[in-house]
Amino acid sequence: MTAPLLDRTALDGPAAVPVVNLPNALTLGRLLVVPVFAVLLLTAEAQDGVRLVLWALFTAACLTDVVDGRIARSRGQVTDFGILADPIADKALVGSALVGLSLLGELPWWATAVVLGREVGVTLLRAWAVRRCAEVMPAGRGGKAKALTQNIAVALYLLPLSGLLADLRMPVLLVAVVATVWTGVDYLLQALRLPRTATVR
Repeated sequence: MTAPLLDRTALDGPAAVPVVNLPNALTLGRLLVVPVFAVLLLTAEAQDGVRLVLWALFTAACLTDVVDGRIARSRGQVTDFGILADPIADKALVGSALVGLSLLGELPWWATAVVLGREVGVTLLRAWAVRRCAEVMPAGRGGKAKALTQNIAVALYLLPLSGLLADLRMPVLLVAVVATVWTGVDYLLQALRLPRTATVR
C-alpha cells in the first residue's frame, strides 16, 4: 500500500516543542548504543553469554524505537530533532549489526548490500522529494513491516542458536530482503508520481 505524501509545512508545528523530552532521550540513547554494540560485536569473543548481551542490547534499542514514537505523538512532543534523528538511529543500529555480522562471516554480504543500498536510495529519494515539491515521503505499513522483518532477522543471527532454530535464520533473512526491495520500489513509484510543477521551498 502506498503511503500518502505529507506536506512539509505540516511539520513546522513541532519546532515550538522543547527538544529535551523523553522521546528524544530514548532516540538519543538508541544512537549511543550503536557504537557500543558495534565494538562488542566485532571485538568480543563469540561466547553464548556475550551474544545474549548483544541480543539484549539490540532488542532493547528496537523497543525504544516503538516506544519513543508513541510517546511523542500521544504527548504532543514531536520535534524536528526526533523527526531527523529517529530514522538515522534505526538505520545506524540495523546497519552496524548487518555489517558486523557480515565481517564475522555469519551473514551473507549480498543481504547487507541490498539493505544498505535500499536505505541510501530511499534517503536520496526523500531528499529529492523535499527539494522538488516540499513534500516528505513517510514510512508506511510496508516500511514498518520491512523494519520488523529486518530486526527479527538480525536478532536471530545474534542469538547463539543451533539445529532447527538456526535454520530459521536464512528464511527470515530472505523475507526481510524481499520486504526491503519491495518497499524501496514503492518509494521509487511515489517519487515518480510527484507533481512536476510543485515549488521548491
